[in-house]
Amino acid sequence: MNRLARPARLGLALGTAAVLAVGLASSAQAAQGRIRYFNAAQQEFVITNPPDNVCINLQVRAQLLANETNKTLSYFHEPNCANFTGNLAPGRAVAYQGPISVRIIG
Repeated sequence: MNRLARPARLGLALGTAAVLAVGLASSAQAAQGRIRYFNAAQQEFVITNPPDNVCINLQVRAQLLANETNKTLSYFHEPNCANFTGNLAPGRAVAYQGPISVRIIG
């Protein structure tokens, strides 16, 4: 009996570890899609699958900002999500607002 119990316990432990790993990995929420933005020289920058409720400072001040994710995007005129400027619904874009930081809000 002891010979059969050990592989069963090992299988149960491995199965539990796998379920926990998958559950923890999927608990972090992220928008599906990408945020695209362009500087004054029309150079493109992309953020893929941005995390929810995390402030992201852009590499440059955006002349054009496009929300190609499945969630609403807030954009800000100052770094660290200060000086709220507006929201962009999924599939929308805005030009000449000059955002420097963004946050997916849901």
